[in-house]
Amino acid sequence: MKRLTPEVQTMLEQKIIPFWLSLKDERYGGFISYVDLDLRRYAKAEKGCILNSRILWFFSEAAMLLHNPELSHAADHAYRFLMRYCVDRKAGGVFWSVTYDGKPLDTTKHTYNQAFAIYALSAYYRLTGNPEALQTARQLFQIVEMHCRDAEGYGESYDRFWNPQSNEKLSENGVMAERTMNTLLHVFEGYSGLYQAAKSPEVEKELRALLDIWSEKMFDPEKRRQEVFFDRSYHSLIDLQSYGHDIESAWLLDWGCDLLGDRELSEKIHRMTDVLAESVLERGFDGEAVCNEIENGVTDTDRIWWVQSEAILGFTHMLEKHPEQAQYGEAAEKVWACILRLLVDPRENSEWFWKVDIHGKPVKKLTIVDPWKCPYHNGRMCMEIIKRNH
Repeated sequence: MKRLTPEVQTMLEQKIIPFWLSLKDERYGGFISYVDLDLRRYAKAEKGCILNSRILWFFSEAAMLLHNPELSHAADHAYRFLMRYCVDRKAGGVFWSVTYDGKPLDTTKHTYNQAFAIYALSAYYRLTGNPEALQTARQLFQIVEMHCRDAEGYGESYDRFWNPQSNEKLSENGVMAERTMNTLLHVFEGYSGLYQAAKSPEVEKELRALLDIWSEKMFDPEKRRQEVFFDRSYHSLIDLQSYGHDIESAWLLDWGCDLLGDRELSEKIHRMTDVLAESVLERGFDGEAVCNEIENGVTDTDRIWWVQSEAILGFTHMLEKHPEQAQYGEAAEKVWACILRLLVDPRENSEWFWKVDIHGKPVKKLTIVDPWKCPYHNGRMCMEIIKRNH
């Protein structure tokens, strides 16, 4: 980490932060939310509320880390847009997307989306102490518990007025999932952020329940992986290992669990996350980068920006837990070298490519910015490496 930290800090301060600051939409609010591979900016593209939440989280955390007033102002800017346009004052919760000037566009209420708003508002409250931010985060928590929670866990997708609907937005690989590991992971993440901001017994209760679901339903100890897509009864729908999600979970579950201060529970979860990280290193790391996933025995070797970011963070986290296991540090350094060589866009006024093939060729149909392409994964990786080395 000491070797990586100066380069990572330079990446954060000279590449990632300036790019996202340049997307601030001074006319309509929020941030420009679509930049194509040719770096054309679409000022009137839809504004995804997940993207705005992730930008709010990113600038809040960056401002706390770097003590830069410009970053605080960017967080304020994202906060105003979220509160004014993304929060549904009529039916509660956060929309999926709005128009460039803030009109409701896709009024779907997805559990995943609510979780990111909770995560972002909690970080903004830690930055500013703004009671409205904390109050809104708590209200969203209550809304998720009221509308998305059932006896076995969390549902996925709802219409504006919280009637269940099919889950196209978080289903992939040819299946239609009623429950997903991805949504559950980010509910845990959002609730952990809220617990970090303001510890409360009701949030702690749900974090513990989420960890129970994880160890009993999501994690398969025999396959040494998390299952990904489920029916309502948690029957796995597909033979799939998502290497990116497994290595992200390997550090994120530890972080959230450790906030609870329960040594016995932490030891249990740490054993599980050790298995996830070992599995990714053994199966998903090809000596240069972490592959995307393996489905029915077929490996997708594409290099995806968020997967590589989470790989560095997950591997360095494991090295902290197990300093004697030098292979994690070696893998992190190799992934970083791959990122610098293939994923960082060398052009000025750009950031990282979304995805490149194994030869480093960017996938043309993808973008530099869109409702899913954000500063959250690579920005968080940089900030965590810096924090952990201080």
